[in-house]
Amino acid sequence: MKIGIVGGGFMGLVLAHQISKTKATVKVFESDSQLGGLATHHDYGTFIWDKFYHVILPTDNYLIDLIKDLGLEDDLNWRRSMTGYYVNKKFYSISSSKEFLLFPPLNIFDKMKLAYTIFYGSRINDRKKLEGISVKDWLVKIGGRRTYEKFWSPLLKAKLGDNHDRVSAIFIWTYIKRLFQARSSAAQKEHMGFVSGGYKTVFDRLEKLLLEKGSSVSTNATIQSINTNPKGGIDLKVGNTIEHFDKVIFTAPLNVLEKVSSPDLFNVSKKDRTVEYLGVVCMVLVTKQSMTPYYVLNIADKEVPFTGVIGMSSLADLEQTKGSHITYFPKYITSDHEYWSKSEEELENLFLNGFKSMYPDFDMKTVESVHIHKAFKVQPLQVLNYSDIIPKIKTAHPDFFVLNTSQFVNDTLNNNSVVNHVEDFMKEFKKELALHLETV
Repeated sequence: MKIGIVGGGFMGLVLAHQISKTKATVKVFESDSQLGGLATHHDYGTFIWDKFYHVILPTDNYLIDLIKDLGLEDDLNWRRSMTGYYVNKKFYSISSSKEFLLFPPLNIFDKMKLAYTIFYGSRINDRKKLEGISVKDWLVKIGGRRTYEKFWSPLLKAKLGDNHDRVSAIFIWTYIKRLFQARSSAAQKEHMGFVSGGYKTVFDRLEKLLLEKGSSVSTNATIQSINTNPKGGIDLKVGNTIEHFDKVIFTAPLNVLEKVSSPDLFNVSKKDRTVEYLGVVCMVLVTKQSMTPYYVLNIADKEVPFTGVIGMSSLADLEQTKGSHITYFPKYITSDHEYWSKSEEELENLFLNGFKSMYPDFDMKTVESVHIHKAFKVQPLQVLNYSDIIPKIKTAHPDFFVLNTSQFVNDTLNNNSVVNHVEDFMKEFKKELALHLETV
C-alpha cells in the first residue's frame, strides 16, 4: 500500500514516520530544497543550526516521546534558562521568584496581581471562553489596570504594534500556559531543552528511518495537481510525472490546497472574514562575544524594531556552534506590514541600529555574520472569536485527507502540538489502513 504525503515540514515527516510503522510505504513531497518547513536549518558558515529559534519545554510530552522514539534521547539536553525584561532602556532579570519580587517597575501590590494573573492563566484549560474577551480587558479584569499599564501593555505594543487592541485573551493565555510551565515547581527555576545539532538532527533521523523502511522523500518536488483516479486512489502530478497512490495526505497550507487540488476532493466552508496571519522577519547574529545571559529577553519598548532577543547560546553549549554565539531578533508582523517591502539590506540596517541602541557597548568587531530570515505565515492573529472564522475543511474522497496547521484551533503552533495532532490523526487513519488491507 502506497501513501503520498504532500509537505515535508515537521508535520509531514512525523506523519510519514508514524505511517511507516504500519505495512504501508510512504513518499513525502517537499517543494523546498530541504526538509523542515519553519523548523528547517541554515548553514551559518562554520556550523549548521535552526533557521528560526526553537526550544523544548519539560512539559512538551508528545515531542519528547517522539525524540525518544527516534532513538535521540541521549541527544536531548536540558539547561537552566533565564528570562529578562527590557523597559525604559534598562535590563531586568526575572528568572527567579526573588528577582521577580525585586522587579523595580512594579510595586509589591502590582507584583502580587501579576503573579496571580500568571497563576490563574496557567490553570485555565477551556480556551473557548477567552476568545470573546480582548487581551486588555482580560488582563485588567484579572490583574488590575496599573499592572496592565506597567507590565503587559508595553509588552503587547512592542510585540503586536497597532494589533495589540485587536487580539483576544487567547494570545497571552497561550504564552502563559506554555512558557511558564517550563519552570520547575521544585526548584522554581526555568529549564529548557534542545537536541544536539538542532532540528537538523531530528530531520536527518526521520529521513534515515523512512529510507530504511522502504519509504522515500523527494525535495524540490512541487505538486502541480492532485486528482482522483477512475480506478481508485489519488494521482499526484509532480513536474511532468504522474504518480499514483492508494491514499494521499495533504499537510501544506490551505491556499496551496485550493490551488493544486481537484475541486471534487474537498470542500472548504468560506467565512465572511478571513484569517489573518502573523509572519516573522528575524535577524540572526553570529558573534564571538557573548551578547545576553537570557534565553528570552522580552522587550517593552515599541521603538525597538524587533519584539525580543533570543539568546540561543545562553542555552546551547558553544560546542554546538563551533565556539560562536548565535542570537535571534524576531519581529512578528501582519501581511500588510511595511517590512515585507524592504530589502534584506534595509532590514539588516534597521535591526542593527535597534541592536546598537540596546547594546551601545557591544563590540561590533566581534560580529562574524548577519542573516535575515523571513516567513510570511507563521501563526494566525488571534482576534476576537477567531476560531469561528477559520475555514472548515472536509474531504470529499475516501482516499484523500487533509492535516495542516489551519486546524490548530485549540493550540498554539509549536512542534509539541504538531506531534499531538499527528497522533490524534493516526488513531483514525490506522482504521482506514486496516480496512483497505482487508478489501485488497
